[in-house]
Amino acid sequence: MSRIACLVVLAACASGPSPAPAPAAPHSFAVTVTGSGPPLILIPGLASSGETWTSTVEHLRTRYTCHVLTLAGFAGVPAISEPLVPAVRAELARYITAHGLAKPIVVGHSLGGALALAFAAEQPALVGPIVIVDALPFLAATMGVGSVDEARPMLDGIRGMMTGQTQAQYEAFVRAGTQTRGMVRSDEDHARIVQWGLASDRKTVGSAMLDLLGTDLRPVLPRITAPALVVGTWVGWGDRESTLAVYRAQYEGLAHMHFAVSETARHFVMFDEPAWWLGELDRFLADPDGTVRDRSL
Repeated sequence: MSRIACLVVLAACASGPSPAPAPAAPHSFAVTVTGSGPPLILIPGLASSGETWTSTVEHLRTRYTCHVLTLAGFAGVPAISEPLVPAVRAELARYITAHGLAKPIVVGHSLGGALALAFAAEQPALVGPIVIVDALPFLAATMGVGSVDEARPMLDGIRGMMTGQTQAQYEAFVRAGTQTRGMVRSDEDHARIVQWGLASDRKTVGSAMLDLLGTDLRPVLPRITAPALVVGTWVGWGDRESTLAVYRAQYEGLAHMHFAVSETARHFVMFDEPAWWLGELDRFLADPDGTVRDRSL
């Protein structure tokens, strides 16, 4: 071996192995990581920003490392070509594995809650405790259908309406607040939700809504082994007893859960009743297994 070759070999040995490449950035969601401690993943709802969780993260960041998602096509994050919901579920598993997150707590609101349920059923070995905020396993059942097959004519009608909608019509609908005004109490918070909607991709919002309405997670709930906190609201949806009856029926198959209902908040609980929400969250996170011994539903 030549002297030059020996020097090259010695230099390589001295420098050690090359560092592993950093995990590739996900494309189906953007992530902001804040805080320190055990991992906690927060997923917002349809056409919503990760800013949904700003006050929650501020409360938790000294105790948990918070991975806050904003899904592709929502609130200014670029859209992707493939269907969003299955892409997020698949990529979330890769994200957890690539970053070495040990049994992260997963918190989801609305569409994010449905994603968290589906993910916990698909990947029980990857997920820790879950927190489901105002989400149902089969949302279409609230529209008078009992199964996905029964929902198909309704879904086809919604699909046709959304396909024929122009961008101007979509923006006018978002500004009108027909679907969103009853989801939050204050005008300021509603204005923020409207801005997220206007910054969202129309086609992605439509396809994600159809996915949410066309998926029945009730049959897979028994696969979920993680303890779950389910947070519900009834103000804005109907009378209390009928709304709680819907929750009771839909979550019958989820064995390890505790149900907490807000008596005053609308859909965006974290905006309307932050102190109540954070109190329920803290109690659950302090002892998930103990909390779910009291089902309360």
